[in-house]
Amino acid sequence: MKGRRPKPAGMSTRRPVREEGGPTVRLPRRPPHVQGEARKEWTRIGRKLAACGLMTEIDGAALALYCQAWARWVDAEEKLSKFGVVISAPSGFLVQSPFLAIANKAMDQMTRLLTEFGMSPSSRVRVAAMKPARASVPLRRSEEDDPRKALRVVQ
Repeated sequence: MKGRRPKPAGMSTRRPVREEGGPTVRLPRRPPHVQGEARKEWTRIGRKLAACGLMTEIDGAALALYCQAWARWVDAEEKLSKFGVVISAPSGFLVQSPFLAIANKAMDQMTRLLTEFGMSPSSRVRVAAMKPARASVPLRRSEEDDPRKALRVVQ
């Protein structure tokens, strides 16, 4: 996107148009190849995006890409803390750790995907949230769901 980045919400008078209808807001089924740290991130961030009305069934591939980049970044950062940023080559010279390049590439990928989901202050202005479907995204327990209320009725 060329030009200036849009201002964060509260600093701009323009808001995206939120249309009614469209895909159902819900967390899609996790692909089977998303495992380990990526799986944890899928659950953590996917629920938050769905609760905000930013996750639909068609967004599963983009979320999987983000989660895989997240897992790669976490793994590379763990290796960097273990081996350091500079390592000795077989020739004896000090060289940059290959895990630093992996971590930096994963951070670039995550940054691009974060803006797609509106997870940065400036990108939030460009993302239009949809109204979450009540049945598919439980945000809070309502009074109807409270089992204590049913017990009060029986007594």
